[in-house]
Amino acid sequence: MRKLETQTVDLDLHDKDRIQQVTHLLFRGFREHNPNGWPDLPSARREVKASLRKGHISLVAIDKAGKVVGWISGNNRTYQGFVWELHPLVVDPDYHRRGIGTALERAFEQRVIENGGRTIWLGADDEDNMTSISGIDLYPDVLGHLSQIKNIKGHPFEFYQKLGFVIIGALPDADGPGKPDIFMAKQLFLKT
Repeated sequence: MRKLETQTVDLDLHDKDRIQQVTHLLFRGFREHNPNGWPDLPSARREVKASLRKGHISLVAIDKAGKVVGWISGNNRTYQGFVWELHPLVVDPDYHRRGIGTALERAFEQRVIENGGRTIWLGADDEDNMTSISGIDLYPDVLGHLSQIKNIKGHPFEFYQKLGFVIIGALPDADGPGKPDIFMAKQLFLKT
């Protein structure tokens, strides 16, 4: 599929139209594989509004017509600002595999570096048996299972690996029995 030309800009607190677009995108984008994440529009709207607070980065990808086709957000609430959590990244399902997620992550990464961040981390839930570590009891050898992880149904951990993230752990049963959260992180190379 051909890359889609987009522009990445800050989500503005006063841009009600884009906030509404991001709200619908978040709800729609996670509905299939993580329905518990934002089960309704009010919960999605709260997440979008929270991304506009101090200490957060909130970026949107817009197409030539001004439509929001992707969103990324994150914060630095821990580790004195050196570590930023990427949460969440969503691309309109109609525009997957067109370079939007990569462009958003790269823009987020640059913004984190500008803010003195050295590491980005994320949690990639597996609530839908998308990997070989879902649907099983990971104890007592969590790291052994992780070392043999396989992607069964298009889980996004491989997308993040292509961007330089590595799996650093997992929280078994985070979303219920047999539904782990896979933790990933990426070291940023700061220009000196």
